Amino acid sequence: DGAGTALVVGSDIRVGLPGSGDEAAGGDGASALVVGGAAEGAVLAEYLGGACATAEFVDRWRTPGDVRSKLWEEKFGENNYLAAGRRAWTDALKATGLTADQVDHAVVAGLHGRAVAGLGRKLGVRDGVLGDDLASTVGVTGAAHPGLLLGATLDTAASDKVIALIVLSDGAEVFLFRTTDALASYSPARTVADQVAGGAPLPYGKYLAWRGLLPVEPPRRPEPARTSSSAAVRSLDWKYGFVGAKDRETGAVHLPPQRVSMTGGNVDDMEPAPTADVTGTVKTFTVDRMAYSPSPPVVFAVVDFDNGGRLPIELTDMDAGEVAIGDRVEPTFRRIGTADGIHNYFWKARPVRTARAAEEA
Repeated sequence: DGAGTALVVGSDIRVGLPGSGDEAAGGDGASALVVGGAAEGAVLAEYLGGACATAEFVDRWRTPGDVRSKLWEEKFGENNYLAAGRRAWTDALKATGLTADQVDHAVVAGLHGRAVAGLGRKLGVRDGVLGDDLASTVGVTGAAHPGLLLGATLDTAASDKVIALIVLSDGAEVFLFRTTDALASYSPARTVADQVAGGAPLPYGKYLAWRGLLPVEPPRRPEPARTSSSAAVRSLDWKYGFVGAKDRETGAVHLPPQRVSMTGGNVDDMEPAPTADVTGTVKTFTVDRMAYSPSPPVVFAVVDFDNGGRLPIELTDMDAGEVAIGDRVEPTFRRIGTADGIHNYFWKARPVRTARAAEEA
């Protein structure tokens, strides 16, 4: 009946053979959008309408179980996507009563790079309206890309602006939105630009090994034990949400959560202390070149989080030689290791990098 809200999630891992165009242009990503009406909360962008155009042609396919897809000749796919895209664009403008000159932001998502670039040039929008498709920084993230581009646009758009999202996939689909006054007071937890700036270089050999495309010699150390499913269930909030415990009387934060307070000795008088979005400072650290790790060496640090908690935690996305006491870090949910076919995930800490800091550097 259209009532209530819905969470729409898209995620993808793009894999291409070494040296292929898909490897160079692909990216990994995830995006999530909450869809609902004004009755459920502030609406940042109102859906105005759209249109779609389907086309029956095969330009990309993948055999079930294969790690990568295959492509037909590029010009063939480009011509078919351009025809579908222009038809959907014209129909969407007609359905909403808008003209191309009234569109303030436009982004095009799709796996076919030439078609994406070509359609952008044929939209007829004003100079400066066509947004970055993030292909040169993030790469094309497949199913996640439309939501990623829309999120990046909302990060910088002002109120009362028309946004066009065009998706090229098995044809073309156009979504038209108008931003609302609520966007002016909205502050994202972390902008797409800041997330892009938070990336770190990855050696090509390590990338191939992590993708499973290059067999490598494993560390000559005892492998980690299989993770305990029962232990994980007993601490779901801690393992998956990084939620500690806070003494209601003294305010002391305990990471991991405890029943007995370290200050005052209060028992079972705690409240949740979410820490997943809390930054911290490295107080001391050590570099362990002997421990088992899929990405040696292991850099382990004691981090004081800004909410008052302290935790020994592994660092990631940094070079061991660049770590220093006083570094600012933030939690990130990562794979710890794999044993007996079970992937074990938990929280690590990575350097705080923002778009502004990257520009200043």
